[in-house]
Amino acid sequence: MTKVLYVHAKGGPPVGYALPRVAARSAVHLLALSDLPVSLAADPAGLCASVVARGEADEHDLVELIASRAREVGADAVITFSEYAVVAVAEASRLLGLRGAGPAAALARDKRLMRAAWDRQGIPQPRFRAVATTEQLQAAAAELSCPLLLKAAWSAGSTAHQIIEGYADVRDAWERSRAVMTESARLGYAELHVGGAGEDFIVEEIVTGCAEEWFDGSGWGDYVSVEGVVVGGVFRPVCLSGRMPTVAPFTERAGITPAAVGTGAQARIVELARRAVEALGLENCGTHTEIKLGADGRMWVIETAARFGGAMTVPQIEDVFGLDLVAMFTDELLGRPADWPSQALTPADAEGAAGSLVVLAVDGAGAPWPRRHLWDSASVIRSAPVGTGSTLSVVRESSLPDGTPVPVYDPAAGANTMAGLCLLSADRPQTVVRDFTALVDALPRILPTDVTEGVRA
Repeated sequence: MTKVLYVHAKGGPPVGYALPRVAARSAVHLLALSDLPVSLAADPAGLCASVVARGEADEHDLVELIASRAREVGADAVITFSEYAVVAVAEASRLLGLRGAGPAAALARDKRLMRAAWDRQGIPQPRFRAVATTEQLQAAAAELSCPLLLKAAWSAGSTAHQIIEGYADVRDAWERSRAVMTESARLGYAELHVGGAGEDFIVEEIVTGCAEEWFDGSGWGDYVSVEGVVVGGVFRPVCLSGRMPTVAPFTERAGITPAAVGTGAQARIVELARRAVEALGLENCGTHTEIKLGADGRMWVIETAARFGGAMTVPQIEDVFGLDLVAMFTDELLGRPADWPSQALTPADAEGAAGSLVVLAVDGAGAPWPRRHLWDSASVIRSAPVGTGSTLSVVRESSLPDGTPVPVYDPAAGANTMAGLCLLSADRPQTVVRDFTALVDALPRILPTDVTEGVRA
């Protein structure tokens, strides 16, 4: 029987979703670089042939740690779905002579290398500069047109984003972004392979989107992601996911599968994603490519990744298209070809729609809630104002324990201040947007008030 070493770290689809699907295709040995969720940690032996946790005192090089464990268990493939472990797993797979993302994996992780590769290929993207000091950021602010967006080169989940309106904002933005990256590392949301990655940044011009020219209905954000896979160096698009508008500065609130764009528009979006992915020279990996949609058909590639989309993107695809991307990709790494779509699937191919909503303590306009509340999954499920044909659930693995105070939203910390993650199934994409819009408005009424707020103040 084949053996897979599953490298777990924070980020990506919930391990409680992905691990059973890998285990259905192969014997699994788990290497946990981050703590397992309580629901899974209690009985991992039910799914895994072995479980090893990387201790805090472990000083081994991460690539060698992964490769060594793979040798010990006789792994035929090494797999991860975490943004923060992608590069290390790719390097370990190369060392072992196994299929993986290949030597270019870092180009789909380090935004500086990614943008430089696209610049050489003429891929449309916002103007940018790589920066590593306050002085470099000041120089970039003088060269580029404000407003600018400062972001960490190795970040994920919209963390450490800072908008720079003018030269006077540079120093404060720099200090705040660096502080957030330090805190993210403490929480486990940081690159695991590259030392000092929290010191690397890019700054880019903010391009103007125009969702209404791309979507028939209202309530959509002005960018999409193209979900796909690279197999043997060939990009295979799967589908498009849409978004609701972000919360300032650019924190994602909700993702919807499929994206309700027309066939012609989808074809042009997929072609741009293909160019962006192929420019990086990846070998075998999932892909998640974000594209900003502008007026008059203009598009800009924002970033791509050598892994599947995070949060509930992969479960949403299985829900509406019937494709188990985790199992299919596991088969590919094991040398068993999977039946990938011949072209990107469209809303016409979908059975309904699905979406995931990140619960943040802000209203639909992005304004902070006037009072503090406690997270309570049962209250959300019981009282959410969704349509009669919609089904809402809470992803407990990705949510705070019930009774926990909902964090105050921090624009710089992004998704680090989320309270919960909700999953919705509905009849069509526009219904998901409608239901989530209503839920965002209702959450301060649904969730119990934190009666200790006055005491803390």
